[in-house]
Amino acid sequence: RHASINAAPQKPFECAVGRMAHYTIGVVFAMAFVVLASGAWLRQPTLLPALLFGMGTVVFPFFIMQPSFGLGIAASKTPRPAQARLKSLGTHTVFGVGLYVCALAVSYVLRANA
Repeated sequence: RHASINAAPQKPFECAVGRMAHYTIGVVFAMAFVVLASGAWLRQPTLLPALLFGMGTVVFPFFIMQPSFGLGIAASKTPRPAQARLKSLGTHTVFGVGLYVCALAVSYVLRANA
């Protein structure tokens, strides 16, 4: 937890570790979505469930990461909170689209091997 992440001294490899952690968390979320999704959805994926799941994951940066960095809930302490919120929502929406695209690829492979 930081009062202000910008005022914190840099740590060795913090960017590399942060990116690895971020993508590892994304993989864990993707696996959670696959577990929650029905087998029928995995065979015939539709965009809406993946999109809603991806957008729903934005609660984690809003209520855990940003407050931990001293940025406030949903970036409320930043100079442009609305811009930060839209950026977070946009990137998490892209995550949902990625879930859908990957599910399409998996369903194609499954049908090709059936």
